[in-house]
Amino acid sequence: MEKIALILLFLALPGWAYDANGVALGAPEAEVRKQFPSARCKPLEWKSQAAERRCDDAKIVFGGAEARITFYLKGDAVQAFDVRFDERDLERVAGFLRTRYGKPLAETREKIERRGGPPRELYKLRWERGKEQAMLTSQLKRKRVDLNAWRGNFDEEIYRMR
Repeated sequence: MEKIALILLFLALPGWAYDANGVALGAPEAEVRKQFPSARCKPLEWKSQAAERRCDDAKIVFGGAEARITFYLKGDAVQAFDVRFDERDLERVAGFLRTRYGKPLAETREKIERRGGPPRELYKLRWERGKEQAMLTSQLKRKRVDLNAWRGNFDEEIYRMR
């Protein structure tokens, strides 16, 4: 009985599964279509070991921000998703993600020096649980912010040429 209670408590903790509006990594395409009825799903335009299909939706609300989303699927399971939103909503969405995914494993601000121009400032939040990861990345003072969540080595394999 204690084991069951511990398992239920662990599953109830924020951040157990990385999700976007209730569609978690590992969910089937039917769940994507249910939560995002206007999503357009189609085969990838390139060959990849990371995914076979993608589902895109241009008008969603994520963490209180207007956003766009892409889900990547392989074997009828979400392997990754990418949420893109405007930089003006960065603090609101970052706060939402902290409550949803839990405390980030890392939070960094970096300056990347550039020849002939001002340095680029990056802000990153990173979460990791086992073989699943999520990363919020913003190049400060630029328009778009990205949240990427993935399983395994998706981030290395999705655009790898074979």
